[in-house]
Amino acid sequence: MKRWWWLIAVTLAVAAVLGGAWYADRSRKRAGCRSCHAQLEDVSPNHSGCVSCHAGTAAATSKEVAHEQMLGPRNPAQPQYWQDSCGRCHPFQLRRMQANLMFTNSGFIRNIRLTWEGGEQGVYATAGADTFAADGTPLHLLPVASLDNLAGELYRKYCSLCHVGIESRQSWRASHAAGCAACHFPFNADATYQGRDLTVRGKWPYSASHRMEALPGDDVCLHCHNRSGRIALSYRGWNDGNNGAVPVRQAFPANMISGGRNISHIQADIHQRRGMECIDCHTSRDVMGDGYAYGNMYQQTEISCEDCHGSGAEAPRHKVLRREHAAPLREGRSYRRGAVNGDVMVLTAKGRPYSNVYYRDGRVVLVGKRDGREHISKVITGSAVHRIAGHGRLECYACHSAAVPQCFGCHTSYDKTRLGIDFIRNEMTPGRFAEREDYRRVYPFPLALDQRGKIAPVTPGCQTFVTVVDETGTTVRREDVSRFRAKKQLRFAPIYSHNSSTAVPGCSECHANPQFLGFGQGGMRGRSIEVTLLCEQGDDLPLDGYMVMRAGRIKSFAAVVREHSRPLNAAEVRRVLAVNQCLVCHDDAKDPVYQRPLDYARLDACLRRAGDDGCQRRAVSGD
Repeated sequence: MKRWWWLIAVTLAVAAVLGGAWYADRSRKRAGCRSCHAQLEDVSPNHSGCVSCHAGTAAATSKEVAHEQMLGPRNPAQPQYWQDSCGRCHPFQLRRMQANLMFTNSGFIRNIRLTWEGGEQGVYATAGADTFAADGTPLHLLPVASLDNLAGELYRKYCSLCHVGIESRQSWRASHAAGCAACHFPFNADATYQGRDLTVRGKWPYSASHRMEALPGDDVCLHCHNRSGRIALSYRGWNDGNNGAVPVRQAFPANMISGGRNISHIQADIHQRRGMECIDCHTSRDVMGDGYAYGNMYQQTEISCEDCHGSGAEAPRHKVLRREHAAPLREGRSYRRGAVNGDVMVLTAKGRPYSNVYYRDGRVVLVGKRDGREHISKVITGSAVHRIAGHGRLECYACHSAAVPQCFGCHTSYDKTRLGIDFIRNEMTPGRFAEREDYRRVYPFPLALDQRGKIAPVTPGCQTFVTVVDETGTTVRREDVSRFRAKKQLRFAPIYSHNSSTAVPGCSECHANPQFLGFGQGGMRGRSIEVTLLCEQGDDLPLDGYMVMRAGRIKSFAAVVREHSRPLNAAEVRRVLAVNQCLVCHDDAKDPVYQRPLDYARLDACLRRAGDDGCQRRAVSGD
């Protein structure tokens, strides 16, 4: 009897072991990807299953077989896989991104061609595509890989890594994934995975987490917008002084960014100091586009200061949400506090409703998309200082910019005896770029007319001196200034630096400081401005300006590179300087005298009749 019990016990034990092994094997097959990546974070509640995004074979028992049919080794959101990954569920967003300037970079390429080649036949983009222009007409984008000139080489070898279609993996604090993942699966400072999955923890290059960021944070914007206009740096109060090579005791400088650059601190933007993120002002159409291809970023951007703050003469516009599937309702599903039908929404400069800016009881209220905090916008409509006669053409940020990054004297060399990596063609080819500069500053900044015909800050864009060495080592161009609008000239570009402040320069600072008017550093001597900082390519020209004044004659030697934009002309400069006569007595911007137009003819007469004490009084009163 005991033997039977013993046999039964042994049989049951063997069955348990075999059954457990069979069950474990079956469970492992059923678990699929999770058998190796058990601790990997879920992307989101709406993204279930690994193969729906990554493809591959979930039932495989080996890594090699499981990964064989995957869309890319790590990132299925790369543009070459868009149609089969993100685009299967998000076709509308995919079409927007395919025409979006952050992907096509067609405006960037266009401006490089204008600066380096002086021409712009055809519309080039990072990849060729058929899309639509802003007016709805069909538009064919030519691939930049086929642009065989210096402009094409510069973009492919020097500029393209900030383009979201290409993975950037070697820049401290400035690396990002390719495609949709560039914003929605952000990298950390050194592009390593820091999540719970031990199979890839600490590996490079990976996103910091496998959890999707529906609302990208400011660090995501910093990954790309830390060069050129440097707007992400300026917004948070950082200044790239390009002094990363300066030695410090026993360590590197504390606050570094890509390219060995060290960051110093300036005053942060007023919106950042109040707790607002980039996405709180910028709409999804600013960032992802609206499905149409634009020639410059200012055309795609749909917001303006006046949307929330109004202007001196007009209050912010608004409308009631009535449609069941209005865009603010869809977009607000990811916010802490979303809009509902019946809410009164403030309108953007393009007449579309914001998804997080409300008009309530006569006030403009911006609600933080991530944290739900309410910010009351100060509406300036009707205030005296915003209705000064003659200031109607000023952009808000002409006065309210506290700092504007300016980089003067960009000396770029292109050497065909050396190899450089072409990031678009993904190969090493003859021709390597190198760059150095002369001088930087953030304040003061020159003013000119921008693309809207308004007076705005401008920055060198670009002040490029080009040296080219051919295949034999012969220098065929040396410190050459390319042609723009049929003549050799340096170039400036309008900029909103994203460093706004409630404090503004005093009246006499703008009207009497030659640097604001585009003359660079210098001082008045009689009817001339003597330049302090000289351009090495022109002994009598300012490095940090675009105009000269000699014996009362004003001449511009640089261009402003946007449609309808230009430097101030001689008549405008004289009117600005003439106001200094009034400022001697009327130094308060709230003075009612500035609500009436000035008689500049009388002010000119005052210059010739300086002994008439009543002359200035009559000029501002109109008597």
